[in-house]
Amino acid sequence: MNDWRGIFRFGWPYLKRYRGRLITGILLGFLFGVSNATFVWATRTLFDRLTPAEQRAAAPTKAPISSLGRHLKEWQHTAEAAFDPLLPRQGRPLDALQIAGGMLLLPLLVFVRGSVGYLNSYCMSWVSERVIKDLRLDLLLKLNSLSMDFFNRTTVGELLGRINGDTSALYRCMSLGFSDLVKEPITVLSVGTGLLFIDWQLTLLSVMFVPFIIIPIRVLSRKTRKAVHSSVQVGVSQDSLVVEVYTSMRIVKAFCLETFQMERFRAIYQRLVHIGMKSVQAKELINPIIEVISVLGLGVVVIFIFYTHRTIPNMVGFLTGIVLLYTPIKKLGGIPVYLQQAAIGAERLISIFNQQPTVREKAGAVRLKTFSHELAFEHVTFAYHARPVLMDFNLRIPRGFRLGVAGESGSGKSTLLNLIFRFHDPTDGTIRVDGHDLRDIRVGDLRNLLALVSQDIVLFDQTVAENIAHGRPGATAAEIEAAAKASYAHEFIMRLPKGYQTRIGEAGKLLSGGQRQRISIARAFVRNAPILVLDEPTGNLDSNAEAEVQAAIDRLAEDRTVICVAHRLSTLAATDGVIVLSEGRLIEQGHFKELLRRDGVFAGLARKQGILPGVHPIASRLK
Repeated sequence: MNDWRGIFRFGWPYLKRYRGRLITGILLGFLFGVSNATFVWATRTLFDRLTPAEQRAAAPTKAPISSLGRHLKEWQHTAEAAFDPLLPRQGRPLDALQIAGGMLLLPLLVFVRGSVGYLNSYCMSWVSERVIKDLRLDLLLKLNSLSMDFFNRTTVGELLGRINGDTSALYRCMSLGFSDLVKEPITVLSVGTGLLFIDWQLTLLSVMFVPFIIIPIRVLSRKTRKAVHSSVQVGVSQDSLVVEVYTSMRIVKAFCLETFQMERFRAIYQRLVHIGMKSVQAKELINPIIEVISVLGLGVVVIFIFYTHRTIPNMVGFLTGIVLLYTPIKKLGGIPVYLQQAAIGAERLISIFNQQPTVREKAGAVRLKTFSHELAFEHVTFAYHARPVLMDFNLRIPRGFRLGVAGESGSGKSTLLNLIFRFHDPTDGTIRVDGHDLRDIRVGDLRNLLALVSQDIVLFDQTVAENIAHGRPGATAAEIEAAAKASYAHEFIMRLPKGYQTRIGEAGKLLSGGQRQRISIARAFVRNAPILVLDEPTGNLDSNAEAEVQAAIDRLAEDRTVICVAHRLSTLAATDGVIVLSEGRLIEQGHFKELLRRDGVFAGLARKQGILPGVHPIASRLK
């Protein structure tokens, strides 16, 4: 019951948007349940009319047990009087009207029941589809609002499980479980009322077996919950492994890791089989348990009928009602499965919606449309989980300055760039743009001042034009083409099958590395941001592609403030100044040639790359 309340509280903000169709579906479910009771009345009436009048008159009649019973008896007589001319009766000549009535009574009831059931299912599915659409959009919106630290600790497989698996569990619960929860209890109640009216003693005798059905259902539901919970966890591992393997297929094949990866898949799927069978055992045991107990109860009822000499019409109606009760009870027994799946899905989704971004925009944040003076770091410190990454960092970058950033891996270079984009906030200290603390500026305005070109080239499975336009949504075709020409990408784009309208595949895999990087530079061009951030943009390219891309970068850097992180130190030769980081601290600062002459840490790094005398011919040009 607590699970239902939790699911309802979670889903109601979405359900109430479609309350009209939802209420219609509930009312139709109510009518569907009531329509089942009409079969009890119809079969009893038809068999009663097969009994000769003399036998009916001789049969003993029972006094109603209450005033409600008397009223129901009166309504029954009224209904039978109304239908009497339309239905055949034993001992009375048949006419065309009676033949039609006898043939069509049950088919009409079936048609009405089927139509109402269809409309109920349609309305509930209509609501469920839209609720899940809204839920997924809100979930994606929430994920977009979270900070980078959340994505750093969350796997892609887990996110896919939340977006697809958990919302699908809620959909099944709403479209199937919730629909059955409306229809089937009403069916049981209305048919039970009809049976009570026919023979209250037999009805009470039948009800005695209901607890024997409920107890095993509750026990098996607990087992189902455990199985579903384990299945969700293993399913997340499976999704993560699929993403990991098939986004790294080049490495998998290069190192002949196919067999190793298949063993990982085999272990996961073996675990899924084990958990799945546990779930099947718990789920499928419900039906035979219900069937055995129901039939056992039916046998007791049959013996009681023989013992008490009940009349045939009443017994036919009663047994029809018992049969009609079997299906809804069986469906109600399956609802706990939907419930457990949805409850776990709701818990996992709620945990996402309860997440709060660590980087938040202040109410009334400052609007900043231009960059005029400088970017300043004042005693900036940053730590990941109490592990210092950047410590007491101080630096001023004037507008138009080209800054190079060097250092060993893990020295804090990437962290520095992340702080500029405000993917994280400093643990201590302040970063300012034109005197404004980044935490006081609107996040969108800050990032509109920045353009990023990274060694991790991110392109989307869209057209070339669409990928370039992501730099500035709303860019015209002329602006996109101008950006492509400026990045030396126009020529190869025009050689593509559909030019700018060519789809480039997932992550741009239909293009070479140099082509992908020039598309990303074109994206930065069309953005036309005053601050350009370069994160080892040529780090993954061969020498030919590097020369092409470097020419595009040099053109992009004109008249802009540039912050360039580079592993290849030769690319920093044209900068106005270089800083060197080591274990999160700024240890050297100066012009490229000046740092080489100092023979410090930077010179040591350069020596490893063959940039100093005796190691590489380029040294002669640096003297």
